[in-house]
Amino acid sequence: MDPKATLKSALSLSVTELTRYLRQVIESDDVLQEVWVQGEISNLARPGSGHVYFTLKDAGASLRCVLWRINAFRLISFLKEGIGVEVHGSVTVYEAGGQYQMIVDGIRSMGEGLLFQEFIRLKKLLEEEGLFNPDKKRTIPSGANRIGLITSLTGAALQDVLNTLRRRNPLLNVFIVPSAVQGNDAPLELVKAISDMNGIVKPELILIVRGGGSIEDLWVFNDERVVRAIAASEIPTITGIGHETDFTLSDFVADLRAPTPTTAAELATPITILELKDVLKHNYEDLISVIEQSIDLKRDLVNDSHSRLTFLSPDRRIQTEWQTMDGVIRRLVTSQWHHLSIEKIKINGLMASLTSLNPINVLKRGYAVVTRQLDSRLISRVGQISPGEDLLIRVQDGSFSAQATNLSQELE
Repeated sequence: MDPKATLKSALSLSVTELTRYLRQVIESDDVLQEVWVQGEISNLARPGSGHVYFTLKDAGASLRCVLWRINAFRLISFLKEGIGVEVHGSVTVYEAGGQYQMIVDGIRSMGEGLLFQEFIRLKKLLEEEGLFNPDKKRTIPSGANRIGLITSLTGAALQDVLNTLRRRNPLLNVFIVPSAVQGNDAPLELVKAISDMNGIVKPELILIVRGGGSIEDLWVFNDERVVRAIAASEIPTITGIGHETDFTLSDFVADLRAPTPTTAAELATPITILELKDVLKHNYEDLISVIEQSIDLKRDLVNDSHSRLTFLSPDRRIQTEWQTMDGVIRRLVTSQWHHLSIEKIKINGLMASLTSLNPINVLKRGYAVVTRQLDSRLISRVGQISPGEDLLIRVQDGSFSAQATNLSQELE
């Protein structure tokens, strides 16, 4: 029924009717059933039910929000007092409290959507210019001795990369050009560091690294100036920015993208001193193996023949048949026990039914059997007897005589 028609036809509405009408109006609005709302989280509550309640507010208003338990487990990490978020869901009315509220099914950090849109826009622009073209990728040298490192001097990524390079090849020459990797000044510092690497330091390979962070923390590597500086570098570049799931435009334009700073260091040193020793050792072992190869081949043929003879042995077939028979017996026994259990359950059910229908058990519950003494006819209705007629009444533990008086018949 159309809620507006209900309202027009009513001379007066109760609070419940008015609140229900408002709920129908709100829930029939398509815009309010698929909406993103921005605000700051406050009054966060997590009761034992598993549902989550909070208030979304800004400078001018507040909105009650409910996150049902089914969605709470995957969105709870976003919820903290005082943070700015965008929540997605549908608006409704909580009739018992007479308040409108939002049923939330999605949450994202404030501004994440705008940043992602900018990421897509700039990626498309640079892609159309050909900056990400695989044909422009430079080959990463496999035995570089001079490696340039661009990162923050205070970040954990610096020590991770240096430790990895030192462990894999302690003879490397590593040149560090420090730069901020977060904040407003970071883009220009990164551009200058890349320029200095190409114009002054001139290593054989450049590593640009930083640890993980939010999309806002890593945004400097989506800056167009930084991306173009990497593309213009004459020296091959490896990026190791954030965690494995983090992708920036700098990763797309670099000659090689590593999922982490440590992996970037490993890719910069594909062959280590220990690996060279392993190669020599491997070659020596190959020479020995050539001599032993013929013997090993003959031994394998003998072992294979022995295995085939063992497989075809009558004893093995007998053992297999015994095992098969044991399995059949186990299944038969299990099936029989299962059948007996089912029949036992059926018998117990019939016994219970018989017990419940036993007239003696009915009498034990306070009922009596009334018959006429004259012909032992069972009396079930008042119309079957006359005043003064002798009756026999049987109860749980015996019977006694009675006489019918004061007959009264109830209408059905």
